[in-house]
Amino acid sequence: MARRDPQEKKALSYSKDRRNDYGENDKSSRKNIRRNKRTPNRSDRHRERQTLAAATGTAVPAEAAEAAEIKLLARKSMWFTTRWRKWRDAPLADIVVYKLRRRADLGMTDPAAVEATIERIRRQSSTP
Repeated sequence: MARRDPQEKKALSYSKDRRNDYGENDKSSRKNIRRNKRTPNRSDRHRERQTLAAATGTAVPAEAAEAAEIKLLARKSMWFTTRWRKWRDAPLADIVVYKLRRRADLGMTDPAAVEATIERIRRQSSTP
């Protein structure tokens, strides 16, 4: 395997590394992703248990059992009604460009220098 020079490593980093741009703490995703996947299943189990409670017991009329079964089949799962999806992270090059442009817009850095840096980043990230 050939060794990579620093410029090639940086170009690969800009194109392959990803950063969280969703707007929340990236460490909270460890808990929140699991929680958001768990919640619909829990609510579905709760709804099914409530529906089946009406059709359980020793002497349940056939109509009540049939009505409970129809209600269970008719109601859509929370997975389909209030859909939650994971959000992919953005490439590092896009995040760096956004931060540089924001600094230039706020007057923190020279806009000409920022554009030169952005051009260099774009050239590096498109190399590999």
